[in-house]
Amino acid sequence: MAHSSTQHHDNTKRIWFVFIILSIVTLVEVVLGILKPALLVDYTFLSMKWLNWIFIILTIYKAYYIAWAFMHLEGESKGLRRSIVWTSVFLIAYLMFILLIEGDYVYEVYKSNKVAWDF
Repeated sequence: MAHSSTQHHDNTKRIWFVFIILSIVTLVEVVLGILKPALLVDYTFLSMKWLNWIFIILTIYKAYYIAWAFMHLEGESKGLRRSIVWTSVFLIAYLMFILLIEGDYVYEVYKSNKVAWDF
């Protein structure tokens, strides 16, 4: 009986730890989204603003941590963890990169008045 009580306490502590980590990352995202520091908005890297890169990295981190904590990947074999996590990370990063690059291109086409905005 004492073992289950200790295990319950460990699980509760772990859940609160995961909650705090995810809350801090989300709070950083929200604060950056509200403040939009000029240093991160004015400069670009690979046709995307630094602020977008930070959002992408933090979002991938949160997705990884959620999978790690709530899908119990930390207890699985290294090969299974890598096949699930890295495939997802690369797919999400690739899709976000393509979406933002294409979105920026379309915006630049409309901004340069090559196509009308009346649609």
